[in-house]
Amino acid sequence: MRALLIGGTGTISSAITGSLSENPDWELYLFNRGKHEGEIPANVKVIRGDIEDEEQAARLLEGMQFDCVGEFTGFRPEQVERDIRLFAGKTKQFIYISSAAAYHTPPARPQITEGMLLKNPYWQYARDKIACEEVLLKAFCEDDFPVTIVRPSHTYGERMIPFSLESPKGSWPVIRRMMEGKKIIVPGDGSSLWTITFNEDFARGFIGLMGNPHAIGEAVHITTDEVLTWDQMAQAVADALHVEYKPYYITTDVLVELNPELVGGLNGDKRHSVIYDNTKLKQLVPGFVARVPWRVGVQRALSRILSCADLRPEDPEFDRWCDELIMVYEEALERAKEKCCSRE
Repeated sequence: MRALLIGGTGTISSAITGSLSENPDWELYLFNRGKHEGEIPANVKVIRGDIEDEEQAARLLEGMQFDCVGEFTGFRPEQVERDIRLFAGKTKQFIYISSAAAYHTPPARPQITEGMLLKNPYWQYARDKIACEEVLLKAFCEDDFPVTIVRPSHTYGERMIPFSLESPKGSWPVIRRMMEGKKIIVPGDGSSLWTITFNEDFARGFIGLMGNPHAIGEAVHITTDEVLTWDQMAQAVADALHVEYKPYYITTDVLVELNPELVGGLNGDKRHSVIYDNTKLKQLVPGFVARVPWRVGVQRALSRILSCADLRPEDPEFDRWCDELIMVYEEALERAKEKCCSRE
């Protein structure tokens, strides 16, 4: 069977590329700009081009047919409209990577199923994904475009470790603060429940949907069944580093007031407890089970991050912001204590 991944080298898609390259049942092509060719297995064929250049892409894809196309780079409706034009009649299945952030936010209940309405007033990224789904489902209903929609929740791999609040440059500045014995800022009180999936586990579910006729016209999320609080996840990182976990809790409302860029990622996502019901996935992919628990994934990620300088981008501005915000809070707390004591 022949598959094409648009992208194929990102956090999620790289694990799928790696797994499919070892599967003799699949002949794999990647359509990307060739920026990460050193990470692509030798037996994977690369179509080097920019999918945003529709005319160029059409030339490069001329005469090709696929059993499955996976789209990892479509974030706006006009991009999936382009994909429909490019791949109508060229693939038996088109799998679109949407996002679990598309589900009704804040959730009416923590247990999330695919049947929940899609609505996220806080995050443009999620609203764009919803709009992309609407375009694809319209094409499915009106023109039999063979779409499957996949909604990942928070997915990570060996290149990074997610935190509830991290630098725009990623997780390393937070890890470094922990290693230096500093406090790390945790939105809220760290007790909201979260689901975090290792990319190899996501790949198992995704590959099980590829070429699966029962998945056509369906939307399905792919996550682990492991549910942890943000505190438990950060504590596991501290344990792996053999350092003390020093959380500093600041309300989410204050954080988004101080930095409006955090509204989407916090109010539109991480603030709320979510538990994903994977019944539908397990019906479509019998035997699916996530095999990499958080504590194991953390160990693997830290091992790679600490051995690869490219995965450790510094962000002194973020570090300074954390220090200053914690100092302001502590000074305010001391003044409040003094004021309360003076009334006694």
